[in-house]
Parts: sequence; structure tokens; C-alpha cells
Amino acid sequence: MGGVESTIYHHARLLADFGLKVTVIAGRGEDFNPDVEFHLIPGLNTRDEYVQLVSKELARGAVTSKFDRLRDHITSDLARILSDIDVCIVHNAMSLHLNLSLTAALKKINDEKITRLVAWNHDFAWHDKLYIPDLHEGYPWDLLRTPWSGVKYVVVSEHRKIRLAELLDIPETEIEVVTPGVDIFEFLECHNLTKELFDKLDLLKANPLMLLPARIIPRKNIKYALNITAALVEKMPNSMLVITGPPGPHNPKNLEYLNNLKKIRKDNNLEKNVHFLYEQGKDGEPFILPDKIVSDLFRIADLLLFPSSREGFGIPVLEAGLAKLPVFASDIPPIRESGDGYVNLFDSDGDPKNVAECIYEFALKDNVHKLRRRVIEQFSWSAIVKNKVIPIINNTQDV
Repeated sequence: MGGVESTIYHHARLLADFGLKVTVIAGRGEDFNPDVEFHLIPGLNTRDEYVQLVSKELARGAVTSKFDRLRDHITSDLARILSDIDVCIVHNAMSLHLNLSLTAALKKINDEKITRLVAWNHDFAWHDKLYIPDLHEGYPWDLLRTPWSGVKYVVVSEHRKIRLAELLDIPETEIEVVTPGVDIFEFLECHNLTKELFDKLDLLKANPLMLLPARIIPRKNIKYALNITAALVEKMPNSMLVITGPPGPHNPKNLEYLNNLKKIRKDNNLEKNVHFLYEQGKDGEPFILPDKIVSDLFRIADLLLFPSSREGFGIPVLEAGLAKLPVFASDIPPIRESGDGYVNLFDSDGDPKNVAECIYEFALKDNVHKLRRRVIEQFSWSAIVKNKVIPIINNTQDV
């Protein structure tokens, strides 16, 4: 799929997830989501033989009865579907000439106020040297460079906003910018269970997200990690620590250790900042994390926090290196050996506030981390749909 199709796909599925009734109308394709209604109108398909015939006539500057016939058929088909639709988002058809019969049909739909239109413009025919030879003065080509009454205009970048304002001769303030996004879990090839955990615990909100891959036993020094988190939260309220493992199975006192850690979490008001994944099983059952989910966490976390007082070697440091994950770990011989000078070491008997300060400085200055957080917070498809698309839909209905 191209960028436009990808945008439609993610908008549709997420709008449905957020509880809106969603319909997709296209010239080719098929059902792709059980919660999204799909309508196929062949006249919208730029590869359709009749559509191509009309486009060739238009490229020569000829507006014939074939154009009128196709426009009217599309208008009729669209009106039947759109009569029950509050807002229709139109991708590119109001700025590109690839199916001007569709553009003209949409103009009639808008003039007759059958529904409210949002013109989502990715590309502009009148600003593309490749397309200029196929464009002519007058109707229907002027529809692509004339503002339509009552239509909300959206573009995908600030640069496109400037260009569209020039093309339509309207103020930039009348144009919204909504960028494309990325599907974090799909791009990183994460498992569904990983996404479920992130949704349940709101882990994408974490900044930073600190990973502690260990069983819950005293020598892993998890209490020290909680104290680091408590200090870090004072400067970065969305800091989160995730402990992946269960209590060690060989010593009954490990359950007591877990309960002590949970008390420390409660006493420091860290219930939203510290997560023992062992507690996340269904129906109160213990949750033993599969290795594939731990691997996902290494790819999504912001840093590895590894405060062990004793280790045989420190394999998580190697795994973090493979995942390009910054490491903050105890200054003990096995970690020095596995990290070989490429990790951030600290004295696990020292003041946890000093470690928190080091992590804070890292988050403040590291450009890779800052770009990563920017992408997660502003450019995930979920954030875009929730913070940008739904408000546009609501505001368009209220006009």
C-alpha cells in the first residue's frame, strides 16, 4: 500500500476502536476489518476502463457526455451511501485530477449538503509539473484549485499547508495539519500480547520506560530500582519501571520479598510507575512472560535498568546491546566484563538520586531518545487519531 491507503486503513480501524461507526468507500479493494463497513463503487477506480477513457478525453481538454454520465452515476452511488453519514473524509480526490468525474460528483454532494466533507489533501495536481500538461482552464479542472464552501481542509505537513493556502487563496488558519503516523507494534513486529500489555498499563505514556528483566529475588536489588524510580518521578512524572520476572521459585521468602516491594511501591505512590508483570495474568493468575514478549520489551523500552548486587555474567546487558538499548547497571565485575566500558555504571550502594539524575540527563540530552519519544507521543497512529482526527470530525459536524 501507498501512504494514502495506509492512512485510510489506520484511520478506519482506530476510529472504529474509539467507538465511531466507520464506512470506507473505494473504487477497488475488499473488506479489511469486521468493524468497518466497506462499499465498492467501480466508478471511483482510476484503473476502470471507462474512467480511463474519460480521463484521456479530459487530458485533451474535452469535456464530453461520457464525463457527465460518469459524474452523475458516481453522484447517485455516493448520495445513496452518504445520506446516512455525518462526515466524509475525502483523500486526494479534491486536489488531484486522476478521476475528475469523482471530483465533480463530490462537488454536487457538497452543494446539495448531503453530508459534510473533509478534504484530506496529500498531493496537488496544480502544483505538480508532471500533471500540468493534463490540466486546463475552466470546469472541472478549476475544482482542484477553488475553495469549496463548508469544506474543512486538511494537509499532511506544514509545507503542504503553505502550498494549499497559496493554491486556494485562503488563510493558512483555515487549514489543519495532520501528519501520517507509524504503527509502533507493527513496525517493530511485536506480538499481540505485547500490545495488550502496553494498552492495559498505558506503557507508551512512559518517559522513560525502564526495563528490568529479572526474577524477583533479593540479589537483583529491585528495591534499589524502585528508589531510583521514586527519585526520577520527581523530575519526570511519567517515568515507568517494568519488572518482567516472577518471584524466584526455590525460596518461599521470595514471595515475601515481592510483598515488601509492593509496599514500597504503595508507600511512594508508584502504583502507576512501577509494574510487576507477574501480576498481569488473567483472573488474578500469575503471569509468566514468554521470551518473545521480553524480546519485544527490549525493542520498545527506553533503557535497561539493571541494579543487581551479584551476577554470574549479566546476559541482559548483551541483549540490550543487540537491541540498541542504553544500559544503566551496577558497577560489579560481571557487568564490567559484559559491558566492556559501553554501559552507564553506578554504585548500587550509593544514593539512588544520583542514578536518577544520570537517567534524567540522558533523557534530556540524548537525541535518539528524544526523537524516539517524539515519534511515540506525537506520531503513533493512535495518538494522531485520538488527538487530531476525532476533533476534526467532531468540529466538522458542529459547523
